[in-house]
Amino acid sequence: MVIPAGVRERAGLTPGTELEITVDEFGVRLERVAPGPRLVKVGRRTVARPTVGAAARPAVDVAALVEEDRNRWP
Repeated sequence: MVIPAGVRERAGLTPGTELEITVDEFGVRLERVAPGPRLVKVGRRTVARPTVGAAARPAVDVAALVEEDRNRWP
């Protein structure tokens, strides 16, 4: 399957990125397979800690994604 370069860059997909493919009545969905955080106790609180290092996590500009979604519709 070929994913256009612009889409790969926007989604933070790099060579070797694992994807999960789901097919339903609306179409085909590709989702990055990412290990979830682990829950650890810090004092009396439970917090989520990443299971991968910062270098392995994709950089995501949430504000840009929200703005792009807002501008999609006339």
